[in-house]
Amino acid sequence: MSDALINGLAGAGGGIIAQLITYPLQTVNTRQQTERDPKKTRRKVGALEQMCQVVKQEGWERLYGGLTPSLVGTAASQGVYYYFYQIFRSRAEVTALDRWRKGVGDGSVGMLSSLVVAALAGCVNVLLTNPIWVVVTRMQTHTKMTTKPRPSHNLSTVPDEAILAVVETPPYGTSHAVQEVYDEAGVWGFWKGVFPTLIMVSNPSIQFMLYETLLKKLKGRRTTSKKGNDGVTALEIFLLGAVAKLGATVVTYPVLVVKARLQAKQVTGGDKMLHYKGTLDAIMKMINHEGFSGFYKGMSTKIVQSVFAAAILFMVKEELVKGARMLVTRNASLIKVARSKPP
Repeated sequence: MSDALINGLAGAGGGIIAQLITYPLQTVNTRQQTERDPKKTRRKVGALEQMCQVVKQEGWERLYGGLTPSLVGTAASQGVYYYFYQIFRSRAEVTALDRWRKGVGDGSVGMLSSLVVAALAGCVNVLLTNPIWVVVTRMQTHTKMTTKPRPSHNLSTVPDEAILAVVETPPYGTSHAVQEVYDEAGVWGFWKGVFPTLIMVSNPSIQFMLYETLLKKLKGRRTTSKKGNDGVTALEIFLLGAVAKLGATVVTYPVLVVKARLQAKQVTGGDKMLHYKGTLDAIMKMINHEGFSGFYKGMSTKIVQSVFAAAILFMVKEELVKGARMLVTRNASLIKVARSKPP
């Protein structure tokens, strides 16, 4: 099994576990990002309070709206990303060694090279998996509507219970979201928000650059210490992943909000401020109607969710990679021993 495949599978596994743990926060954050009603945004509602409101008004299941396609998207995204990241990283390491043999550099992959490697892997990931995330965004932002029945006879003859009763709209599943996107913009609708998403490649790029740099420094300190052990614990990986994601999220959050606005259901009638024709149109309308604060809606929730998810992902992924490599090495040793024995 190649190292790229091991990293790809480990990344997919880590991403799924992180997604399952932090998904309710992600749902609430997406709703905060796409909220455009000035009356609702004036009152600051915390993530926990909003989660309670969703549960009370729509039920527990709405906190996990779009979970199935999200898990598919997470597995695909993390798998694709780590697979291509390892391929590009290996090539960068070979190039760095060749340069070192020629007397240039120290033989290690520098910060700029790490940034380019992460960006290339991110671009491949975005182009392949954007349709999944468009569907996930639709399902996360869909709210369970309730309507009062309209009796055909005089209200005075209708029992109070009938007047107060509510009728829920039909269930909204993956197929409904897919059909909705297709009806709005055809096949290209599934690549809505791809431009700001490509810009968002800088998020994992910055994240991995910080992570690799911090990890390299930590291992360097361990190697130069008296013990000479460059091993890193799962807790240290967790903390390094959290710090790296925090830095990346703070820098790129406004682009994430624009992407969510474009991928959410567009209002074709009524107030024009609720309908975005493209990335530039969304940016200008947000500035005009909401000010620059609109680009940071739900940022505190996102920081908690993304930092926690990234920390879990890095920790689980590294442990899975270690386990897989040990298993591959063990199997290779057993095969070698078996072949060395005389028939």
